Order: sequence, then C-alpha cells, then structure tokens
Amino acid sequence: MADSRQETASARPPEAHRQSARDSVRLAVVIGALGVVFGDIGTSPIYTLQTVFNPSDPHPVPVSTQNVYGVVSVVFWSVMIIVTVTYVLLAMRADNDGEGGIMALITLLRRWSSQRGRRAAAVLAALGIFGASLFFGDSMITPAISVLSAVEGLKVVEPSLDSAVVPITAVIIVILFLVQRRGTAAVGQVFGPVMIAWFVAIGACGVVGIVDHPGILRALSPTYALGFLFGHFGTAFFALAAVVLAVTGAEALYADMGHFGRRAITRGWLFLVFPACILSYLGQGALILDDPKNISSPFFLLVPDWGRWPMILLATAATVIASQAVITGAYSVTSQAAQLGYLPRLRVAHTSESTIGQIYVPWINWLLMVSVLTLVFAFRSSAALAFAFGMAVTGTITITTLLFFYVARAKWGTPRWLIGIGAGVLLLVDLLFVAANLTKFVHGAWLPLLIGLTAFTVMTTWQRGRRIVTAERARHEGPLPEFIDGLRTGTVSTVRIPGTAVFLNRGKETAPLAMRANVEHNHVRHDQVVILSIETEPVPRVPADQRLVDDLGLADDGIVHVTARYGYMETPDVPASLAMLEPSQTEGPLQLDQASYFLSKIELRRGKAPTMAPWRKRLFIATSYITADAAEYFGLPGDRTVIMGSHIEV
Repeated sequence: MADSRQETASARPPEAHRQSARDSVRLAVVIGALGVVFGDIGTSPIYTLQTVFNPSDPHPVPVSTQNVYGVVSVVFWSVMIIVTVTYVLLAMRADNDGEGGIMALITLLRRWSSQRGRRAAAVLAALGIFGASLFFGDSMITPAISVLSAVEGLKVVEPSLDSAVVPITAVIIVILFLVQRRGTAAVGQVFGPVMIAWFVAIGACGVVGIVDHPGILRALSPTYALGFLFGHFGTAFFALAAVVLAVTGAEALYADMGHFGRRAITRGWLFLVFPACILSYLGQGALILDDPKNISSPFFLLVPDWGRWPMILLATAATVIASQAVITGAYSVTSQAAQLGYLPRLRVAHTSESTIGQIYVPWINWLLMVSVLTLVFAFRSSAALAFAFGMAVTGTITITTLLFFYVARAKWGTPRWLIGIGAGVLLLVDLLFVAANLTKFVHGAWLPLLIGLTAFTVMTTWQRGRRIVTAERARHEGPLPEFIDGLRTGTVSTVRIPGTAVFLNRGKETAPLAMRANVEHNHVRHDQVVILSIETEPVPRVPADQRLVDDLGLADDGIVHVTARYGYMETPDVPASLAMLEPSQTEGPLQLDQASYFLSKIELRRGKAPTMAPWRKRLFIATSYITADAAEYFGLPGDRTVIMGSHIEV
C-alpha cells in the first residue's frame, strides 16, 4: 500500500509539485497578513457597538428594536463601502512599485507634479502629509483604546476588578514598548495563528447570537441603514461618530500592501476577517435585542460563561498584536518621511535580516510609549477614548480617498464623469463621518487634530528649513568644477597623501564643505578622492544594479564623483555601495579597508533674514537636535570617520 502511494506521488507531474509549493507560499503569505494587517480592524468589534449605545455619550442612541437594526445595518454598510470598496477594491490598485499607503500616494503626486497640475499636486501632497500626521495620532490612540477595551473584559467576569483595569493596561503597554527593540521577527510567526483563532472565535460567538435571534439578519439589507439615516437623522448622525470605530485599521490594509501583496490581503479580508467581524456585530445586535442591559459589554456578554476568561486572554493578545501593527506602522511612516525630507534623519535599527521593512526607531518608540500611557491615565476607559479615536480615522480615510481619485485621473486617465460619480459618493460618506466626529470635538476629538497639526507643522517646517539650509550651504560650498580646476592648476597649494578619502555631499554641483576645509586649511588631499552623493528616489526600493551612477567629468585627476540611489524605504549603506564600484569607474581600485570618510556637520543659528517666521526658525533648530548620528545612519566605520563643522544661519 505504501509502495502504491509512493508510485502515485512520484508519477505526479512536476507542474503539480510546483503548483502545490506556490499554494503553500500563498497560504503562508495570507496567514502572515492576518497576523500583521488586520489586528486593528479585527479588534474593533470589542468596543464599537458598546460605544454606539453608551448611555454616557453626549448624544446617546436610545436602545430600541428599530435603532438596533439601523445601527447594525449602518455598521455593515460602512465597512462594506469604506473598507471593501474604497480600500480593497480601489485604493490598493494605486501602488508605487508595489508599495501602498498614504506616503506612497504622496510620492506618486510628487513624481507627477512636474508633468501636470503642479499647484493642485502640491496642495494634495500637503493634504497627504496632514493625513500622515493624523496617523501619528492613530498610533498613540490605538494601543491605548485596544488594550483598555480587552482588559475591561475583567469587569464582566469579576466586577471587583474594575479598579485594576488601568494599572494592568499600563503594565501591558510598558512591556509592549520595551520589547520593540527585539523586533517582530521572533514573535511574528505566532501572530497569524493567534489572529486566525481570534476571528474564528468571534465569528462562532456571533453565530450563537444569531441563532438565538435570527431576525437580526434583516439588518444586512440597506433599507434598514437608509431608514435609520433618513428617518432618524438626528440620532443617526451622532451615532456615526461611534460607528466609524468599525473601520479603524482600514489604512493598514493599504499601508502594508508592500509586505504581503494586494492578493493576500484581499483574500484574508474577504474570506475570514470581513465575515468574522460582521457575524460578531450581528450576534451582538441580537444580544442587545434580547436584553437592552447587554449594552454594557455586548462583545464579552456574547461569550458563554465558561469561555469568558479564555476570550479575555485571546482579546488581550489580539489587541497587543493590533497595537504592534500600528506601532511598527509609525516607525515606517517616520522612516519614509525622513527619506523624503519631511523629518530629520533618525536612528533606525533593522530588526530582521530577511524581512524588508521591519525596523525599530528608538526616538519614536519612547515618544509613543509616553503618549500612550498619558492617554490611558487621562481617559481611563475605552469609551472615553472612542470620542478621540474617530477623528484621526475619518481624516485619514477622507484624504486617502481624495488622493486616490486624483491618482486615478492622472495615472490611468479615468473619465472625469466616472471620477465625479465615484468620488462624489465615497467622499460624501467620508465627509459625513468627519462631520459627525467634529460634534465630539470638545469631548476628545480635538486630541488627534492637535497631534496631527503638531506633526504637520513640524514636518512642513523641517521641509522648508531644509531647503533654506541647502541653498545657504550651496553658497558656502561653491561650484565643484571650479574647485577641482583650482586643484588641477595649483591655485591652492596642497600636498597629496596616500590613501582613499570619501566625502559625502548633497550633489555634484557644489564642493563638499569638509573637502574645501581640508584643502584650504590643512592643505592636503588624498591620492584617491570619492565625492559621494546620496539621492532618494520616489520609489520604495532601487535595484542593486541601478544603485550607483558614475558621472564625473575629468579622468586621471584622482577625483571621482559617484551618485548612490536609494528608495524611500531603504537605509543607505555607503561602504556596501562603494564596494560595488568597478576599478574602471574610480580610476583604480578603492582602498575601502583603510578609507577615511569625511562628513560636514552643520551647526544651525537663527539669523535675521526673513526666511521663516521666528517661531518656525526656533522649531526647525530644535528639531535638528534629534537628528541621528550621520556616521551611524550611513553605515560608516566610526574609527575612520572625520567630522568637520560649519555654521549656517536660517
């Protein structure tokens, strides 16, 4: 019998083996996506309906059969329109070489701004930066509300544990941020299975509730959502501020597309996450219909008594995973913004040798930890935080929708009438949610707006200040061709010393400040001089064979200029890039093992020129203090790196 099975297996055509291997890889990618992408949106059922019917809400939704059907129907169709249509079916088709997210849309806009509608593209890019700024607010609020909502399940099992909810939440959050430096590679393998168990569990509990009250399935009809919105608009409008919690985390589907691909995320959403979440909402609605008192915690009360402790543990694990996803998302957005010139260069640690994009940014990590703990102790409950949460989500979704339709018109030439209809419908829905959340402004919605405006101000100030410094620095450096001619003609007397010197510079038009100082003050130059410029391209990654461009003019003078090109998701490694050069490109082999690296360190001072408002000058200079060490950032050997200073006024 075993022999016959072996013969059958060996007789299987090679195509079948390859297909089986491809299916295994696809399944592994889907499981990985389930563990990283869907944590935030997958834990929304814990607190969404509870928040909608929260009696302490400034605009409470009365519990009635009609309202329960209407709310559940609005939740279903909101998830369908915003997540499935806006993100899964539309936005995820607008990728930048496979990468998604609002930063990818910004780079696409920057790429096309020189080709068409430069002013419109600049305005939309600024909106995109504000959307990215709102994401930082989301990164602070998500861990707080997610972990709080899970730990609050303790009150359902044992009401006396109410006072322990906040301390336990704080301990979990501190541990979560302390382990960030180890990266997600080690624990990432268990994320997928944990989230699969989570979605199966909440879906099964939802089915139990539906069986007890099958009439709740009628809420899937859009007539109930429309009837609730138009028949009870006063109530429904305010309810939207809580309904939006059902779509929190939608941006993660788009932002993580580069790691898992559109197909894997689409399959995970349509075949597991979406059905499980909707079943949970339907089951909770059925539970509230049976007894209005269940609005206190419909998610945990839907679980049988024997399963509540395991569900609390599973919910805590799921919310930690959701927090992990949004924290690493903040690292990624920060790194990309720095590469694109919107933030200073920060220290970035790569936590995985095999997975691109798994990074750790210490400065952002500790800032987030302090911010999250502050929110936990200030708001003390998930219901109170919910008022603040929706504003960040709706703002990001609206901006993403707007940018997508501009990209659809510019990239694909989609007819204007189709753009008008699609954008009109989706933006109407988005703006309705934005308006509803603005009604919660004094109750917490101001918080993500304040965080977003602060981050936006810092990013735009840094971009503006960086341009001013670059222009002033170019004036100090002077033209590179004239400087080299001076060396060739002997205008500046120098002594040539053996060895290789690498000078990092912003381009090939100007002379590096460190090289000019070395020549004019020390009167020396090396036999081999490499002037290296690093350019960040508006693509996620640049292939290794396209990394370097040798574009120097004169030969046999011992001076070469090389441009190293990187994508906005890459961290430059200067020695590794130089090692790829051929001797024919550098007038002989470089002695990289003994090469000296020269950096120009700029000390900023506030000048009298009206380049920026005085307060923005102070902000720009203050932000410059968190800039990471250039030698470490560019991968330079510390014992062979020389830093030469200069002063520039802004």
